[in-house]
Amino acid sequence: MHTEDKKDEKSLNFIEEIIDNDIQSGKYDSIVTRFPPEPNGYLHIGHASSICLNFGLTKKFPGYTNLRFDDTNPTTEDTEYVESIKNDIKWLGFEWKHELFASDYFDTLYDYAIKLINMELAYVDDLKSEEIATLKGTPTEHGKNSPYRDRTIAENLDLFARMKAGEFPDGAKTLRAKIDMAHTNMLMRDPILYRVKHAHHHRTGDTWCIYPMYDFAHGQSDSIETVSHSLCTLEFAPHRELYNWLIDKLEIYPSHQYEFARRNLNYTITSKRRLLQLVKENHVNGWDDPRMPTISGMRRRGYTPESIVEFCDRIGVAKRDNMIDIGLLEFLVREDLNKKATRRMVVLDPIKVVITNFPEDKVEMLSSENNPEDPESGVREIPFTKSLYIEKEDFMETPAKKYFRLAPGKMVRLKSAYIIQCDEVVKDSEGEITQLNCSLIENSKSGSDTSGINVKGTLHWVSATENLPVEIRLYDRLFKVEDAANQEGDFKEYLNPESLITITGYAEPDLANAKTGAHFQFLRKGYFTADQESTAQKVIFNRTVTLRDNWAKGGK
Repeated sequence: MHTEDKKDEKSLNFIEEIIDNDIQSGKYDSIVTRFPPEPNGYLHIGHASSICLNFGLTKKFPGYTNLRFDDTNPTTEDTEYVESIKNDIKWLGFEWKHELFASDYFDTLYDYAIKLINMELAYVDDLKSEEIATLKGTPTEHGKNSPYRDRTIAENLDLFARMKAGEFPDGAKTLRAKIDMAHTNMLMRDPILYRVKHAHHHRTGDTWCIYPMYDFAHGQSDSIETVSHSLCTLEFAPHRELYNWLIDKLEIYPSHQYEFARRNLNYTITSKRRLLQLVKENHVNGWDDPRMPTISGMRRRGYTPESIVEFCDRIGVAKRDNMIDIGLLEFLVREDLNKKATRRMVVLDPIKVVITNFPEDKVEMLSSENNPEDPESGVREIPFTKSLYIEKEDFMETPAKKYFRLAPGKMVRLKSAYIIQCDEVVKDSEGEITQLNCSLIENSKSGSDTSGINVKGTLHWVSATENLPVEIRLYDRLFKVEDAANQEGDFKEYLNPESLITITGYAEPDLANAKTGAHFQFLRKGYFTADQESTAQKVIFNRTVTLRDNWAKGGK
């Protein structure tokens, strides 16, 4: 970042302005940020914003970003989540300088607690959690001191050591900061710093049976790592006073906390608790279900890291919470995939077309571009045969005005192939159309057309005999209402019953070789990716996004 370049100042968000001023004033030569997830679930699109902000700042300004796992709650945390978080950050294109864990600092945090006890700024409390909550008061009523608040330093040191030694059961005792039970900020009314929890930790095993609370571990971890700008979402604004109080009393490196607004997405829920509920109750097929707002789910669905990072940059950083239209993310995915995705033809709802003047046993290989947006992508060969499939929706027996697809007596061009004319509609005994008999127009081959005939409609197609049957998973938005998180009743009542429809499609044969995660545009149908469950015996594609926004103007 060239801080002297004043032309860039207008584009700075408010956090960048703070950092720019800090560097220009000489407060810092370089900055340190951190991304501090708790490893109790998979990262989601909300975390992506925080990742892009923290790592993006140290791409723009001198400095580096740490990855620190906030692993102070052993009952909900797991190494599986640690690994998934690391994979997601790397996939988004970011690298951390140090990989750290709050559990790295358990000894230091314990020593800090001893220091507070010795300064008569912390005490061991025997009250149960319900009693603590009752005595805390309300925003308009002062709280009341615990009867154990005035224990001596010696008593508190003895009891805290015995807590650490495992003498007391869960919930029997806590260590609380001694601040002010009449404080206007409820979080400053003698907050809990440590609790007893006999639980196996994913890294420290059974070494500890007392664990620091988030508010005690967070600021001190920032300080130990000399984090200059500690960025949190707005719900942590009331915690800043305690953050600063602990750093001040402990006389440690003065990290500073800054808050930014959470970006909520419509038709989406990002509460880890609720997402876990969806997983455990089998409403979705795991954390990486392509309908989930998790980064791993979006990756499996076919979203690109570039489109997600661009989305996070576009929505920016603000001081007020607001709702972002997921349509913007879908637009950016389409924009990115339009440049990258390989084109292929796949028919999802077939009707048979027989070319009556094409030889029965002939297979003609026709060339077609892999991606017209990328001149370097080359061409592929597609088998053209007497029997073909087109989409049912591309034929109308009694066409409407300005209908340019196939109809009796009408002509269309088959993509990268020939112009055909519908001569006969074949029906079964119940009047259902079973086949269209068509004739191929002479000299109308794409690329060498000398027929002189111009048609307005171009259809995609596949050979009915030389194709690959594939499983198509048509994914859509998981919820049918914009703000599912704040609806009355159970949020699961608002799940979209059409969020996954599975069908069989008929594809160009070379899609048998599609690699997991490869991106395709199925012509006129949308963007798709090869799923990780795909095998040689069963090729599976996930719909990433439709070609156009089907939810615009008030819903589907």
